[in-house]
Amino acid sequence: MSTNYTPIQTQGVHHITLNGADRQTSIDFWRRILGMALVFEQPNLDAKDISHLYFCPGDGRLITIFTSEDRKVDDSPNPNDAGNLHHLVFNVSSAIFAQVKSELKDHSVKNSGEIDRGFMHSIIFRDPLRQLLELACYKFQTQRGFNESDVLHAAHSIRVAVGDYNTEDKHLAEAIGQLGK
Repeated sequence: MSTNYTPIQTQGVHHITLNGADRQTSIDFWRRILGMALVFEQPNLDAKDISHLYFCPGDGRLITIFTSEDRKVDDSPNPNDAGNLHHLVFNVSSAIFAQVKSELKDHSVKNSGEIDRGFMHSIIFRDPLRQLLELACYKFQTQRGFNESDVLHAAHSIRVAVGDYNTEDKHLAEAIGQLGK
């Protein structure tokens, strides 16, 4: 392979597709529990015996699920091997995050409880097919002209420079201050 190449410039995630079981299991979870709109459904154009459900996680992008009435719910955890999806994380507001634990409990969804990740709060749980999912809420808001990655990159640089183990509130505050100058 030539070392003289131009990298492909991506513009964000278009959609993520997961393998589901039957149609109703996916609708019950993604729509009724996570509140994602079912945007549309059509056959999987690569395998006509599979249905393709399209859900919106709230940012206009898509999470899609392949379903088939022949598939049964398998509650064994997904493999945690190289090349397999470990977990999928969805962003929520701080107002929604405050309600997440009780909402998951109301739907009998076992979860980790709130976890402080230094730069965000999160809660981890599994979908009906045992895929590991996480709901996360950043501890900061960005300033006009910057996005979350800008703040996190600056906070990381600050953290590394002072030798701290992980990103904390103090790094975020300093990063936001630096970006605002």
